Amino acid sequence: MGVSYRFPTFLVFNTLMPQDMQQELTRLCEQVQAARDNNTPLSIIGGNTKAFYGEPNPPGETLDMSNYRGILSYEPSELVITARAGTRVQEIEATLAEKGQMLAFEPPRFGAEGTLGGAIASGLSGPRRMAVGSTSDFVLGARLLDSKGNLMAFGGEVMKNVAGYDVSRLLTGSMGSLGPIVELSVKVLPLPEYECTHELALDLPTALATMNDWRAQPLPISATAWVRTEAGQKAGILRVRLSGSQAAVNAAESVIGGEVLEAAPAKEFWDSLRDQKHAVFAQRPLWRLSVPPTTPDLALGESLVEWNGGLRWVASDLPAAALRQTAQDAGGHATLYRYDNLPAETTVFHPLSAVIDTINQRLMEQLDPAGIFRPGRLLPAV
Repeated sequence: MGVSYRFPTFLVFNTLMPQDMQQELTRLCEQVQAARDNNTPLSIIGGNTKAFYGEPNPPGETLDMSNYRGILSYEPSELVITARAGTRVQEIEATLAEKGQMLAFEPPRFGAEGTLGGAIASGLSGPRRMAVGSTSDFVLGARLLDSKGNLMAFGGEVMKNVAGYDVSRLLTGSMGSLGPIVELSVKVLPLPEYECTHELALDLPTALATMNDWRAQPLPISATAWVRTEAGQKAGILRVRLSGSQAAVNAAESVIGGEVLEAAPAKEFWDSLRDQKHAVFAQRPLWRLSVPPTTPDLALGESLVEWNGGLRWVASDLPAAALRQTAQDAGGHATLYRYDNLPAETTVFHPLSAVIDTINQRLMEQLDPAGIFRPGRLLPAV
């Protein structure tokens, strides 16, 4: 298990921790210690923009991380930024943009208050994930609190990591169950030199086949999305975002075909997917299916398809067991992403295999033997 951590020695924004941040960190440590002493579960929040996500109404006293904020270091030439967990994603992206860089995994920005810690704890990635990798691929190092209120450090600020559990990456999607994230070092990437979006009128089976054909070619595709044009109809629009040097993008355009979407509506569309403002995200219940891209149309309900077919947003009233079995038979899993009322005997997240569940429980017990960070957000409260 990794325990190495070092503060950066380049472009340090705060060489010494400001007094207000020291006081805030002390407050967090003391609240955790008190919760452990009193056997009080803690519900960890940052900007609270993703309160809808996870099991409903987790019990516990609120541990608010949003005031522990600020960029600690940023070295553009090393493609690494280190920040406190409460730092707003918008602040980080504005800082990166000044140097022509970005958070390539495109974490959803549910609002101005969204934090870096929340982005990693939720593990959600945006449209560019299909080209660059998932959120966990960008986490280099982290500091978190254990249930004794002690700071623990994992990973570092370079791509090499230590042997054992790569805890810094396991924090991705942990929903706070391993402890409150205090600081993070994440890899960043340059902004693309040039981008354009093409759209093609295709039904879903044809769109899936087309995307899989593109996967076998060296095309600079950074995002794909198929959207049905009218409810109940088979016809739809496949949009494809090309990113890279202008020469590479121009060469790919003849392969992709279709019509070029103007820059402003193209940006609006991809932002609507990243920030989940597209109309499909208003539907309830909404399922998030992760399946192999080669999976054919599952015909489960109204769908929006991303990531070359690997991500299926499905609005469906089918029983959870039937829907999850379909996803599992395809080699994937299904999450009940948004809902008004959680059906009886239904969990939000796809049940883990026995082996993975055992590893998960052991890790949580190692970092949180008191069980105060597991009030029911990731797993149902017991």
